[in-house]
Amino acid sequence: MQRITSATAADLFDIAATRRIEHAAAATLPSHTLMQRAGLAVARLAMALAPHARTMWIACGPGNNGGDGFEAAAQLQRRGFQPVVTFAGDENRLPPDAKASLQRARDAGVIFSPQPPADYELAIDALLGIGSTRPPEGVMAEWLRQMHAGGQPVLSVDLPSGLNADTGVWHATHPAAISSACVTFLTLKPGLFTAQGRDAAGTVWFDDLGCSSMAEPPTARLSGAPTNQPRSHASHKGTYGDLAVIGGAPGMAGAALLAGSGALHAGAGRVFVGLLDPSAAPVDLAQPELMLRDANTLDLTGMTAVCGCGGGTAVRAVLPRVLATAAALVLDADALNAIAADSGLQTQLASRARRGKPTVITPHPLEAARLLNCSAADIQADRLAAARQLASRYGVVAVLKGSGTVITDGSGAPPVLNPTGNARLATAGTGDVLAGMIGAALAMQKPAFEAAHEAVWHHGHIADTWPANAPPLTAGALARQAP
Repeated sequence: MQRITSATAADLFDIAATRRIEHAAAATLPSHTLMQRAGLAVARLAMALAPHARTMWIACGPGNNGGDGFEAAAQLQRRGFQPVVTFAGDENRLPPDAKASLQRARDAGVIFSPQPPADYELAIDALLGIGSTRPPEGVMAEWLRQMHAGGQPVLSVDLPSGLNADTGVWHATHPAAISSACVTFLTLKPGLFTAQGRDAAGTVWFDDLGCSSMAEPPTARLSGAPTNQPRSHASHKGTYGDLAVIGGAPGMAGAALLAGSGALHAGAGRVFVGLLDPSAAPVDLAQPELMLRDANTLDLTGMTAVCGCGGGTAVRAVLPRVLATAAALVLDADALNAIAADSGLQTQLASRARRGKPTVITPHPLEAARLLNCSAADIQADRLAAARQLASRYGVVAVLKGSGTVITDGSGAPPVLNPTGNARLATAGTGDVLAGMIGAALAMQKPAFEAAHEAVWHHGHIADTWPANAPPLTAGALARQAP
């Protein structure tokens, strides 16, 4: 069994691929083997999570997920724990393996109850697995509500009940429904790492049950922590590139300065901030390393540009020149909104790929919805599909921000789901800092996909490692921590 962390590199497989892997594995093993292995894995993790527990509540559903729960109950009973099983289903309609595990639990002396125990130290959700096609309802919904409101750790079996394994959309039964841990089997599923999946699952553990998934192409992947390359002594500021931030319309100069600060601290050789406010101060006294300019005077030929941070409506006028001349480009915020509203700019953006000009876009769900002419809810309903569509339509590396940021290009390679970051980033300006960090990596001549992935990972990692007793993480502090 393996704990999945932000440093884990692993392939992710959708429901269809997982089913094929399961069927192939089962065909080579004696019947009931996979369920016995899964139940033992659940029992072992349950004992690790609550080693001093007396009573464990195991809520079992009507399919093989429930069978895993029955098997875990039998294993726990034999090891001196007191599992109490509640079963939402019809025994006569259980799949054969689940029926066999039910009998094993009974033979072991497991207590079966129509109601959850009044007191328990760990709850195990074995109600619904990857085959679930609708939200939990009836007694299952009520048990999940009690489980997540009970104040005790919750261990989910394979998936939190109600979570879509492909998309991460979760039909939670309680507003504070967050699992302590999830142990998933045979494959890691993308839905555990994006949208509501990270909240739903808690700490993810993986057990392949002794089976390989090598024959199946992955749907997405976790690429692990980036490798930090030391800088050569024989280098200078020109080695690390010139970067221009274009933004900062009247009243919004802070966004452009934050992007510039992110780029500066992430290692760009020289950072120019081309402000769209003609009355802006000529220097940032807090960061004199940033070279402030009038945006219209910057020659972007041979430079990396980060465009849109605090751009307001003024950015629309400079976008044609930016799209035409920037050697590499990050488009964020108001630049994306301007492009979404202008078919000519969309055509110009798509032409950059044909000219071999790397471009990264960094939309949040609402900006992505504008670019794809749909709703933010449509984007969140299938984040991987939305990111692929953005990358394909515009010929860019798409960074769809949010919990489990999706990074993809139009090459057909599996998207990367970023596992770092938390709600400390839910504050104004952090997206501007990310745009600057990606721009810095591009200025250092990193390929666009690599630049985006590395910057997104580091951006989230700063939030993950922010000390609990430190002041709140502001965008300015985030920029100063950029690697």
